[in-house]
Amino acid sequence: MPRFIWWGRAYFALQALAGALWWAAVAVSPTVRTATLGSLDPALVAAFDIPLFVVGSAAAAAGVRAAAAIVAAWSAVVTIALGAYATATTQAGAGALLMVAAAAGSIAALCLVWWGRIPVEWIIRGPFAFRAARQRGARFHVAATFGQIVVFWGFFLGVLPLFLDFLERRWGLAAAFPQAAGPAGVVVLIVASALGIWSAVSMSTRGNGTPLPAAMATTLVVAGPYRWIRNPMAVAGVVQGAAVGLMLHSWFVVGYAVLGSLVWNYAVRPLEEADLKARFGSGFEAYREAVPCWIPTLRRRRNSPVALTPGSGRHALPPSDMPEVPLR
Repeated sequence: MPRFIWWGRAYFALQALAGALWWAAVAVSPTVRTATLGSLDPALVAAFDIPLFVVGSAAAAAGVRAAAAIVAAWSAVVTIALGAYATATTQAGAGALLMVAAAAGSIAALCLVWWGRIPVEWIIRGPFAFRAARQRGARFHVAATFGQIVVFWGFFLGVLPLFLDFLERRWGLAAAFPQAAGPAGVVVLIVASALGIWSAVSMSTRGNGTPLPAAMATTLVVAGPYRWIRNPMAVAGVVQGAAVGLMLHSWFVVGYAVLGSLVWNYAVRPLEEADLKARFGSGFEAYREAVPCWIPTLRRRRNSPVALTPGSGRHALPPSDMPEVPLR
Protein backbone atom coordinates (compact mmCIF):
# COMPACT_ATOMS: atom_id res chain seq x y z
CA MET A 1 0.00 0.00 0.00
CA PRO A 2 1.42 3.44 -0.93
CA ARG A 3 2.49 5.39 2.13
CA PHE A 4 0.11 8.32 1.70
CA ILE A 5 -2.90 6.07 1.16
CA TRP A 6 -1.96 4.39 4.42
CA TRP A 7 -1.88 7.80 6.13
CA GLY A 8 -5.37 8.59 4.83
CA ARG A 9 -6.76 5.32 6.14
CA ALA A 10 -4.97 5.81 9.46
CA TYR A 11 -6.63 9.21 9.80
CA PHE A 12 -10.07 7.69 9.26
CA ALA A 13 -9.30 5.02 11.88
CA LEU A 14 -8.39 7.66 14.45
CA GLN A 15 -11.46 9.69 13.50
CA ALA A 16 -13.72 6.66 13.98
CA LEU A 17 -12.25 6.12 17.45
CA ALA A 18 -12.51 9.81 18.34
CA GLY A 19 -16.10 9.95 17.11
CA ALA A 20 -17.07 6.92 19.18
CA LEU A 21 -15.42 8.35 22.28
CA TRP A 22 -17.14 11.69 21.71
CA TRP A 23 -20.57 10.09 21.47
CA ALA A 24 -19.83 8.15 24.67
CA ALA A 25 -18.93 11.44 26.36
CA VAL A 26 -22.13 13.03 25.07
CA ALA A 27 -24.11 10.18 26.60
CA VAL A 28 -22.59 10.49 30.07
CA SER A 29 -21.60 14.15 30.36
CA PRO A 30 -24.12 17.00 30.22
CA THR A 31 -21.21 19.45 29.95
CA VAL A 32 -19.88 17.83 26.77
CA ARG A 33 -23.39 17.50 25.37
CA THR A 34 -24.18 21.17 25.93
CA ALA A 35 -20.81 22.45 24.70
CA THR A 36 -20.92 20.49 21.45
CA LEU A 37 -24.62 20.09 20.65
CA GLY A 38 -26.32 22.90 22.51
CA SER A 39 -30.06 22.28 22.67
CA LEU A 40 -30.09 19.82 19.78
CA ASP A 41 -31.61 16.40 20.44
CA PRO A 42 -28.59 14.08 20.78
CA ALA A 43 -30.63 11.00 19.86
CA LEU A 44 -31.74 12.56 16.57
CA VAL A 45 -28.21 13.69 15.70
CA ALA A 46 -26.74 10.31 16.66
CA ALA A 47 -29.19 8.49 14.38
CA PHE A 48 -27.46 10.09 11.41
CA ASP A 49 -23.96 10.84 12.69
CA ILE A 50 -23.01 7.46 14.12
CA PRO A 51 -23.59 5.51 10.88
CA LEU A 52 -22.41 8.25 8.50
CA PHE A 53 -19.45 9.56 10.51
CA VAL A 54 -18.28 6.97 13.03
CA VAL A 55 -19.11 3.78 11.11
CA GLY A 56 -18.29 5.46 7.83
CA SER A 57 -14.84 6.47 9.09
CA ALA A 58 -14.22 2.90 10.25
CA ALA A 59 -15.23 1.59 6.82
CA ALA A 60 -12.93 4.11 5.12
CA ALA A 61 -10.10 2.97 7.37
CA ALA A 62 -10.80 -0.60 6.24
CA GLY A 63 -10.33 0.43 2.62
CA VAL A 64 -13.85 1.23 1.41
CA ARG A 65 -13.19 4.25 -0.80
CA ALA A 66 -16.87 5.16 -1.20
CA ALA A 67 -17.14 5.42 2.59
CA ALA A 68 -14.37 8.02 2.60
CA ALA A 69 -16.37 10.17 0.18
CA ILE A 70 -19.53 9.79 2.26
CA VAL A 71 -17.72 10.76 5.46
CA ALA A 72 -16.15 13.83 3.82
CA ALA A 73 -19.49 14.97 2.39
CA TRP A 74 -21.34 14.38 5.67
CA SER A 75 -18.66 16.22 7.64
CA ALA A 76 -18.95 19.23 5.33
CA VAL A 77 -22.74 19.29 5.63
CA VAL A 78 -22.62 19.02 9.44
CA THR A 79 -19.97 21.73 9.63
CA ILE A 80 -22.14 24.17 7.69
CA ALA A 81 -25.30 23.28 9.59
CA LEU A 82 -23.74 23.29 13.05
CA GLY A 83 -21.80 26.47 12.28
CA ALA A 84 -25.01 28.22 11.26
CA TYR A 85 -26.77 26.90 14.38
CA ALA A 86 -23.97 28.08 16.66
CA THR A 87 -23.89 31.50 15.00
CA ALA A 88 -27.65 31.96 15.28
CA THR A 89 -28.08 30.64 18.84
CA THR A 90 -24.62 31.14 20.45
CA GLN A 91 -24.78 27.44 21.40
CA ALA A 92 -22.60 24.45 20.41
CA GLY A 93 -19.63 26.60 19.45
CA ALA A 94 -17.15 23.93 20.51
CA GLY A 95 -18.97 21.38 18.37
CA ALA A 96 -18.85 23.70 15.36
CA LEU A 97 -15.12 24.21 15.76
CA LEU A 98 -14.50 20.48 16.10
CA MET A 99 -16.50 19.83 12.95
CA VAL A 100 -14.49 22.41 11.01
CA ALA A 101 -11.38 20.43 11.89
CA ALA A 102 -13.08 17.10 11.14
CA ALA A 103 -14.32 18.28 7.75
CA ALA A 104 -10.90 19.59 6.75
CA GLY A 105 -9.23 16.38 7.92
CA SER A 106 -11.80 14.17 6.18
CA ILE A 107 -11.42 15.98 2.87
CA ALA A 108 -7.62 15.76 3.06
CA ALA A 109 -7.79 12.06 3.99
CA LEU A 110 -10.25 11.45 1.15
CA CYS A 111 -7.70 12.85 -1.29
CA LEU A 112 -5.00 10.61 0.15
CA VAL A 113 -7.20 7.52 -0.03
CA TRP A 114 -8.40 8.18 -3.58
CA TRP A 115 -5.31 9.67 -5.22
CA GLY A 116 -2.47 9.02 -2.80
CA ARG A 117 -1.80 12.74 -2.51
CA ILE A 118 -3.51 16.08 -1.93
CA PRO A 119 -3.91 17.78 -5.35
CA VAL A 120 -2.59 21.18 -4.32
CA GLU A 121 -2.02 22.13 -7.96
CA TRP A 122 -5.71 23.06 -8.06
CA ILE A 123 -4.71 26.19 -6.15
CA ILE A 124 -2.91 27.65 -9.16
CA ARG A 125 -5.55 27.07 -11.81
CA GLY A 126 -7.71 29.66 -13.49
CA PRO A 127 -7.04 33.25 -12.42
CA PHE A 128 -4.32 32.08 -10.01
CA ALA A 129 -2.24 30.25 -12.63
CA PHE A 130 1.37 31.41 -12.88
CA ARG A 131 1.80 33.82 -15.79
CA ALA A 132 4.54 36.29 -16.58
CA ALA A 133 3.48 39.94 -16.58
CA ARG A 134 3.18 41.80 -19.84
CA GLN A 135 5.98 44.20 -20.61
CA ARG A 136 4.80 47.56 -19.33
CA GLY A 137 6.37 50.54 -17.63
CA ALA A 138 7.36 50.56 -13.97
CA ARG A 139 4.63 53.09 -13.16
CA PHE A 140 1.96 50.72 -14.44
CA HIS A 141 3.29 47.83 -12.37
CA VAL A 142 3.56 49.99 -9.25
CA ALA A 143 -0.02 51.24 -9.68
CA ALA A 144 -1.28 47.69 -10.28
CA THR A 145 0.62 46.46 -7.23
CA PHE A 146 -0.90 49.06 -4.93
CA GLY A 147 -4.33 48.29 -6.33
CA GLN A 148 -3.75 44.65 -5.40
CA ILE A 149 -2.59 45.68 -1.94
CA VAL A 150 -5.82 47.59 -1.32
CA VAL A 151 -7.99 44.67 -2.42
CA PHE A 152 -6.07 41.81 -0.81
CA TRP A 153 -5.20 43.56 2.43
CA GLY A 154 -8.75 44.82 2.71
CA PHE A 155 -10.11 41.29 2.44
CA PHE A 156 -7.47 39.14 4.17
CA LEU A 157 -6.58 41.66 6.89
CA GLY A 158 -9.95 43.34 7.24
CA VAL A 159 -13.09 41.53 6.16
CA LEU A 160 -12.00 37.96 6.90
CA PRO A 161 -10.46 38.63 10.36
CA LEU A 162 -13.53 40.61 11.41
CA PHE A 163 -15.74 37.72 10.30
CA LEU A 164 -13.61 35.21 12.23
CA ASP A 165 -13.70 37.43 15.31
CA PHE A 166 -17.49 37.62 14.98
CA LEU A 167 -17.75 33.81 14.80
CA GLU A 168 -15.43 33.41 17.77
CA ARG A 169 -17.64 35.60 19.92
CA ARG A 170 -20.94 34.18 18.67
CA TRP A 171 -19.68 30.65 19.28
CA GLY A 172 -18.71 31.55 22.85
CA LEU A 173 -15.05 30.69 22.34
CA ALA A 174 -13.43 34.08 22.92
CA ALA A 175 -10.45 34.02 25.28
CA ALA A 176 -8.94 36.80 27.36
CA PHE A 177 -5.81 38.51 26.02
CA PRO A 178 -3.38 40.72 27.95
CA GLN A 179 -4.21 44.41 27.71
CA ALA A 180 -0.88 45.03 26.01
CA ALA A 181 -1.84 42.73 23.13
CA GLY A 182 -3.77 45.45 21.31
CA PRO A 183 -1.03 48.13 21.29
CA ALA A 184 1.59 45.48 20.53
CA GLY A 185 -0.49 44.31 17.60
CA VAL A 186 -0.64 47.85 16.19
CA VAL A 187 3.16 48.20 16.34
CA VAL A 188 3.73 44.78 14.76
CA LEU A 189 1.16 45.51 12.04
CA ILE A 190 2.91 48.76 11.11
CA VAL A 191 6.32 47.06 10.90
CA ALA A 192 4.98 44.09 8.92
CA SER A 193 3.05 46.36 6.57
CA ALA A 194 6.19 48.40 5.93
CA LEU A 195 8.00 45.17 5.02
CA GLY A 196 5.16 44.18 2.71
CA ILE A 197 5.14 47.53 0.93
CA TRP A 198 8.94 47.56 0.64
CA SER A 199 8.83 44.08 -0.90
CA ALA A 200 6.01 44.99 -3.28
CA VAL A 201 7.73 48.16 -4.47
CA SER A 202 11.00 46.29 -4.97
CA MET A 203 9.26 43.66 -7.07
CA SER A 204 7.19 46.05 -9.18
CA THR A 205 9.99 48.55 -9.88
CA ARG A 206 12.84 46.09 -10.46
CA GLY A 207 11.05 42.91 -11.44
CA ASN A 208 8.83 44.21 -14.28
CA GLY A 209 5.73 42.65 -12.76
CA THR A 210 3.41 42.46 -9.76
CA PRO A 211 3.03 40.16 -6.73
CA LEU A 212 0.03 38.38 -8.30
CA PRO A 213 0.65 34.94 -9.86
CA ALA A 214 -1.30 36.06 -12.95
CA ALA A 215 1.19 38.90 -13.58
CA MET A 216 4.44 37.66 -12.08
CA ALA A 217 7.69 39.60 -12.24
CA THR A 218 9.97 38.64 -15.12
CA THR A 219 13.30 39.73 -13.64
CA LEU A 220 15.09 38.45 -10.57
CA VAL A 221 14.81 40.91 -7.70
CA VAL A 222 17.58 40.65 -5.14
CA ALA A 223 17.37 44.21 -3.93
CA GLY A 224 15.57 45.44 -0.84
CA PRO A 225 14.40 42.68 1.52
CA TYR A 226 15.05 40.02 -1.12
CA ARG A 227 18.74 40.31 -0.29
CA TRP A 228 18.15 38.59 3.04
CA ILE A 229 15.03 36.48 2.61
CA ARG A 230 13.31 34.89 -0.38
CA ASN A 231 9.76 35.35 0.89
CA PRO A 232 9.45 38.76 2.54
CA MET A 233 5.90 39.28 1.30
CA ALA A 234 4.76 35.93 2.72
CA VAL A 235 6.46 36.70 6.03
CA ALA A 236 4.84 40.13 6.09
CA GLY A 237 1.40 38.66 5.39
CA VAL A 238 1.63 36.05 8.15
CA VAL A 239 2.87 38.58 10.70
CA GLN A 240 0.20 41.06 9.63
CA GLY A 241 -2.51 38.45 10.19
CA ALA A 242 -1.17 37.59 13.64
CA ALA A 243 -0.94 41.31 14.49
CA VAL A 244 -4.57 41.84 13.52
CA GLY A 245 -5.45 38.90 15.77
CA LEU A 246 -3.67 40.59 18.67
CA MET A 247 -5.47 43.86 17.96
CA LEU A 248 -8.85 42.10 17.92
CA HIS A 249 -7.94 39.86 20.89
CA SER A 250 -8.97 36.94 18.72
CA TRP A 251 -7.22 33.58 18.82
CA PHE A 252 -9.30 32.56 15.79
CA VAL A 253 -7.50 35.23 13.76
CA VAL A 254 -4.08 34.34 15.17
CA GLY A 255 -4.78 30.70 14.28
CA TYR A 256 -5.89 31.78 10.81
CA ALA A 257 -2.52 33.47 10.30
CA VAL A 258 -0.64 30.37 11.46
CA LEU A 259 -2.77 28.12 9.25
CA GLY A 260 -2.15 30.44 6.32
CA SER A 261 1.60 30.14 6.81
CA LEU A 262 1.36 26.34 6.76
CA VAL A 263 -0.78 26.30 3.62
CA TRP A 264 1.59 28.68 1.87
CA ASN A 265 4.72 26.82 2.92
CA TYR A 266 3.56 23.27 2.17
CA ALA A 267 1.08 23.81 -0.69
CA VAL A 268 1.85 27.02 -2.58
CA ARG A 269 5.60 27.43 -2.17
CA PRO A 270 6.58 24.05 -3.70
CA LEU A 271 4.46 24.85 -6.76
CA GLU A 272 6.01 28.28 -7.10
CA GLU A 273 9.53 26.96 -6.68
CA ALA A 274 8.91 24.24 -9.27
CA ASP A 275 7.68 26.89 -11.72
CA LEU A 276 10.71 29.09 -11.11
CA LYS A 277 13.12 26.18 -11.45
CA ALA A 278 11.50 25.13 -14.73
CA ARG A 279 11.79 28.63 -16.16
CA PHE A 280 15.13 29.76 -14.77
CA GLY A 281 17.06 26.58 -14.01
CA SER A 282 20.37 26.99 -12.21
CA GLY A 283 19.82 30.71 -11.70
CA PHE A 284 16.91 30.09 -9.38
CA GLU A 285 18.69 27.20 -7.67
CA ALA A 286 21.67 29.45 -6.91
CA TYR A 287 19.40 32.09 -5.40
CA ARG A 288 17.48 29.50 -3.38
CA GLU A 289 20.65 28.00 -1.95
CA ALA A 290 22.12 31.40 -1.06
CA VAL A 291 19.11 33.13 0.51
CA PRO A 292 16.96 31.58 3.28
CA CYS A 293 13.25 31.03 2.89
CA TRP A 294 11.66 32.30 6.11
CA ILE A 295 14.29 33.45 8.58
CA PRO A 296 16.33 36.40 7.29
CA THR A 297 20.07 36.52 7.71
CA LEU A 298 22.29 39.58 7.57
CA ARG A 299 25.50 37.51 7.49
CA ARG A 300 27.06 36.92 4.13
CA ARG A 301 27.91 33.29 3.47
CA ARG A 302 31.18 32.00 2.13
CA ASN A 303 31.11 31.03 -1.53
CA SER A 304 27.59 32.42 -1.79
CA PRO A 305 26.36 32.64 -5.39
CA VAL A 306 24.68 35.92 -4.53
CA ALA A 307 27.16 38.71 -4.01
CA LEU A 308 26.77 42.40 -3.40
CA THR A 309 27.86 44.52 -6.34
CA PRO A 310 29.98 47.39 -4.93
CA GLY A 311 28.19 50.68 -5.05
CA SER A 312 25.07 49.28 -6.64
CA GLY A 313 22.99 48.63 -3.55
CA ARG A 314 21.74 45.34 -5.02
CA HIS A 315 22.90 41.78 -5.52
CA ALA A 316 24.19 40.18 -8.67
CA LEU A 317 24.23 36.54 -9.74
CA PRO A 318 27.08 34.70 -11.44
CA PRO A 319 27.40 35.40 -15.17
CA SER A 320 25.88 32.02 -16.04
CA ASP A 321 22.64 32.70 -14.18
CA MET A 322 19.52 33.86 -15.95
CA PRO A 323 17.12 36.52 -14.65
CA GLU A 324 14.36 35.06 -12.53
CA VAL A 325 11.44 35.88 -10.32
CA PRO A 326 11.73 36.18 -6.54
CA LEU A 327 9.58 34.07 -4.28
CA ARG A 328 6.89 35.94 -2.47
